[in-house]
Amino acid sequence: MSIPTNIFEPSLYEPVRRAVLEARHLPPWCYTTDAFYQREVESIFLKDWNFLGREDRLPNPGDYFTINFAGVPLFVIRNGAGELRAYANTCSHRGSKLLEDEGHCKSVIQCPYHAWAYDFDGALVATPGMERAEEFDPAELGLRGVKLETWDGFVFINFDPDSRSLSEYLGTLPEKLQSYNFTDMVTVRRKEYDLACNWKLFIENAMEEYHTATVHKASVGKQRLEYEEGNGEWDAAFLASDKSIAILPKELAEFPHIVSLDERTRGGTYFVHVKPSTMLGCTQDCMWWLEQHPIGPARTRLTVGACFPKSTVEQPNFDEVVQKYYHRWDKSIPEDNWISEVQQVGLTSPFSRTSRISHNEILVHKIANWVLDRVLDG
Repeated sequence: MSIPTNIFEPSLYEPVRRAVLEARHLPPWCYTTDAFYQREVESIFLKDWNFLGREDRLPNPGDYFTINFAGVPLFVIRNGAGELRAYANTCSHRGSKLLEDEGHCKSVIQCPYHAWAYDFDGALVATPGMERAEEFDPAELGLRGVKLETWDGFVFINFDPDSRSLSEYLGTLPEKLQSYNFTDMVTVRRKEYDLACNWKLFIENAMEEYHTATVHKASVGKQRLEYEEGNGEWDAAFLASDKSIAILPKELAEFPHIVSLDERTRGGTYFVHVKPSTMLGCTQDCMWWLEQHPIGPARTRLTVGACFPKSTVEQPNFDEVVQKYYHRWDKSIPEDNWISEVQQVGLTSPFSRTSRISHNEILVHKIANWVLDRVLDG
């Protein structure tokens, strides 16, 4: 694999830009070089809306969690009015990290270095040791906020203060998935994985059917998808099935189907890619998500979350039956993790190359061109 001097020259990607059945995949350097990854951070992750799970992770005022998203330390906290806020995790005085991991702040956010303190709306409310400072105005030194918006309990952030709204970004997706009634759902589990692969490899794999007959031969098996389009930064694939696919094919017990489903959603499962790096799996009795946080060209943090309707969670046999769902996810998702890491290793070879796109990889082609639209020169 020979890497060009300027990997952002548009002419290099002419084969990727062709119609899908004439096109080639992205070249290996798009998955392995730091230069391409850094351009993605600048042009995608610091500009577009990024998914951060569900609101119910922080049920009470003062509850918080911290993340490092695309190299930016952040924390999300629920304020006294019950609203979520996102801030840069850095003190305005000397830059110290304010919060660790996740937990609860009783009254203020206090810096561990010099005890400066902030309220849950980011205002600087205590500055011990600054009594003699001249022309010192605490009102000018509040926390740096990051845009945060929600959709039906899903949380998104955007680092660009001039970005379009989340509603504009999602377009027709909320309407398309309205019958799942996500606002009535409860998060029952979150599980994290550290992956030795590029973020694109994992999301591409999640949105194609080509691999299922081999990678998932011992679990979910072969799948056939129908692809759907709409307005907004998302793609969707539909898998027709009379029963929930959130359990393995040979499992018999499943939870009651969501009563509000429309005719289409009663008949199968939607796999939705919310760009850039999230997949929602929406089936007849639950939903799960694959949330990616890019860490480097060959490293990604994956969070897998699962939600069920409140009425389902309140069933007396929920803890017993839900184990079948956990078994399915704990079997199939590590298979996807493994093949993504295997692919990453192969792409680093000096002899690696990529070939033509299959008709089973329609959305892989769309993902590639969406990325190129944002990172190429000009």
